[in-house]
Amino acid sequence: MGAVISMQRRRSTRRDRNDLRQYDDLMTQWWRPEGPFAALHWLAASRRALVPAATDPGQILLDLGCGGGLMADTSAGYVHVGVDLTTSALVHARGHGLTAVRGDVSSLPIAPATASVVVAGEILEHVHDLDAVVAEICRVLRPGGTVLIDTINDTRFAGIALVHIAERLPGGPPRHIHDPSLFVDATRLQRLFAAGGVDLDVWGLRPSVRDYLRFLVDRRRSVEMVRTRSTAGVYQGVGVKVDVSGAVERSPS
Repeated sequence: MGAVISMQRRRSTRRDRNDLRQYDDLMTQWWRPEGPFAALHWLAASRRALVPAATDPGQILLDLGCGGGLMADTSAGYVHVGVDLTTSALVHARGHGLTAVRGDVSSLPIAPATASVVVAGEILEHVHDLDAVVAEICRVLRPGGTVLIDTINDTRFAGIALVHIAERLPGGPPRHIHDPSLFVDATRLQRLFAAGGVDLDVWGLRPSVRDYLRFLVDRRRSVEMVRTRSTAGVYQGVGVKVDVSGAVERSPS
């Protein structure tokens, strides 16, 4: 198995940065918590605490860039719809209970004001038209609905720490999975959401040092993502769309 993973990693390093085909190269790795998508498992867990409880049957949780469906365990009470461009990933997502839709997050095949929750986890730093993607999120989110994001800031620190260093660490992202030129400035992102009626609150995220050291010993151990004041690296955000009366619901703390 180790030889297979090593071969898959070597194959993916021959791809250009942010090449979508890397997810096909690694298609068997989605649900291996010690594998190349380990950090995605940690980040998905950090989002789970932020998903508000469903208040009515049939409410939709729209999971953008759902990959293999790592948010599947958090969608109780929702119709969990996952959108992704990678067919091999959607096979895994469908197997974990998602309604899997192949689609482009910059042009969602979803009706306006449909989703009660939109999750955009580790996807915004992969898109080429951020303005269009945020506009689509705001379009499909119902008034009073919640958006959850996490992404990577457009800073020199992020380029060094999350590309040149993290790609070489156990649990870090696969080689060449990120293109730093697509990293997302936090202030710009907040402005884009504000234009769509969403006041986005953001904070930084990092792995727990204690948990990560334990992960190095036992690769199947989960690592908690903890909040930080600095948003210079990975950051997370929650926002609620203004309703038609101009009021907003309280976002989860």
